[in-house]
Amino acid sequence: MKTRSTNYINLEFLSRSANEGFARSAVACFAAQLDPTLEELGDIKTAVSEAVTNAIVHAYPDTLGRIVVKVRILEGNVLEISVRDWGRGIADVDQARQPLFTTGGEERSGMGFTIMESFMDELTVRSDQGKGTRVTMRRRIKPRRAGL
Repeated sequence: MKTRSTNYINLEFLSRSANEGFARSAVACFAAQLDPTLEELGDIKTAVSEAVTNAIVHAYPDTLGRIVVKVRILEGNVLEISVRDWGRGIADVDQARQPLFTTGGEERSGMGFTIMESFMDELTVRSDQGKGTRVTMRRRIKPRRAGL
């Protein structure tokens, strides 16, 4: 089932760690048109940060690559965020989604997918080894009553 968007943006950048903050801020600015609370905005920023950091660290561990972030506003005040890379992919998505599992060494917590899942309403991960990964997250922003 296709869901219609009422507005969208596409961002493309290199897998440099400096670009994580850019993606986080850009998505937050775009999401602001839904009038989220500060808590909702913080949750969105954290989830985007985790998804982009995963792409930077795990998809392209030894090289620079391309990351595309697509953000759509769907009917019903739903924000959809897709983070896509063309890196090495995930061998076992179910295992990668388990808390504390990481392929990034001792300095990584292995909590990225768990954090994304806890801050968003939906999380979908699709990956093909050698072809890349797409993480899609959705969060409904509760409409606020005017005058409150």
